[in-house]
Amino acid sequence: MSTIGIIGAGEVGSHIAAAAIRCGHEVVLANSRGPETLSDLIGQFGASARAVTAREAALAGDVVVIAVPLKLENNMPAAELAGKVVIDTNNYMAWRDGHFPVVDSYEKTEHELRQEQLPHSKVVKAFTHIQAPRILTWGKPTGAPDRLALAAASDFPEAIEVVRTLYDQFGFDTVAITPMAESWRITPGQPAWKQERHSIAELRANLAKARPVVRP
Repeated sequence: MSTIGIIGAGEVGSHIAAAAIRCGHEVVLANSRGPETLSDLIGQFGASARAVTAREAALAGDVVVIAVPLKLENNMPAAELAGKVVIDTNNYMAWRDGHFPVVDSYEKTEHELRQEQLPHSKVVKAFTHIQAPRILTWGKPTGAPDRLALAAASDFPEAIEVVRTLYDQFGFDTVAITPMAESWRITPGQPAWKQERHSIAELRANLAKARPVVRP
């Protein structure tokens, strides 16, 4: 990865961008209001970042991060994302997004829906159970005894490996979840989603403890 496209320049997208730049990547950022509204943020990041449209971010990124909530009717540039690993940072929140009956019933996860909307991309769920500022502060060097782990879920092992590389650069170990249908284990309300410090062993144990819950 040399250029990371990020669609969504809010708290999550901007912190991933900052971490990526710190690790030597270039980033292209897009939001819903247009590139001209990102001038202050780009000014903070410097020459390694530029503001673009969502379609331009999808085209330019060697890997693309979607840091905006899912809509039931796709609003992502599917054609431009074809053939790419797409990191989806979304957490479904019914109070914010409206109820998705297929997700509420555990028939499908929100990330399976994203994969259906982007059938020619390789979607991977990542960065969903860490508060955005901690992406920059909780990382530890490889091999550190107190290094923390984050989960990545996908139907595509190669997509998980892309996230594993990124997590490692940011200072985290990886626990893989496959298939994507099991990604509900890392959703809000589950033990593994709690904003706590998880080692690999603790994260795996909490994933195993997951049980379907009634969604508020």
